[in-house]
Amino acid sequence: MSLPRSTLSSMAYGELRQAILSGRLAQGSHVSVRPLCEEFGLSATPVKAALTALEREGFLVLHPHRGFFVPEVNRADMQELYELREVLDGIAARRVAALPTRDDLVARLAALVDAQTEEVAAHNLSGYSDLDVQFHQEILTAAGNGRLQYVAENMIGQLRLGRSTSARVPGRPNAALAEHGEIVAAIAAGQQHQAERLARRHVRRSASALDRHLSRGGRAS
Repeated sequence: MSLPRSTLSSMAYGELRQAILSGRLAQGSHVSVRPLCEEFGLSATPVKAALTALEREGFLVLHPHRGFFVPEVNRADMQELYELREVLDGIAARRVAALPTRDDLVARLAALVDAQTEEVAAHNLSGYSDLDVQFHQEILTAAGNGRLQYVAENMIGQLRLGRSTSARVPGRPNAALAEHGEIVAAIAAGQQHQAERLARRHVRRSASALDRHLSRGGRAS
């Protein structure tokens, strides 16, 4: 039995997105339809649909007469993405602080902060970075705004695409952990405006730390 075309497109989309985020498809790489069809064992139609979706979300760029490429994300791109994330994360934090029942969410967030602390102590920045993404995704999901979550998660994905997460900036993880704790406390207390303010400040500080690091010639990967 053949799978529906939409399912095949989703499969190709997922594989390609992971290849981009993992770095298997490096920045600047040309992404061609025919090799992907051979790799996935698919026809051109679902592969093209997946490429178009990824281009729409910013994970690929389309150059006329040349095809699709993995974008090269620079310092200015990072700042633009962080500006958007500041607003979106702030809205999400405010919304979850207003939820009538928050105990389960607060428990999950606190557990993630504890796990992050262990990863930082073990000097496992990759593990810390993955948990950091989970922390923010928990808040985005609980906010109950599907459009906000969709846009924000694309922002996170594009930041990871650039390998420029602030988790790689020396000294930043410990500061971020303290900020995460403050955000969790504000959510637990139902302090909507405080939660929004702290979430926005957290993203702003992450962006500033990363920008200073890159301006000095530091690496973010």
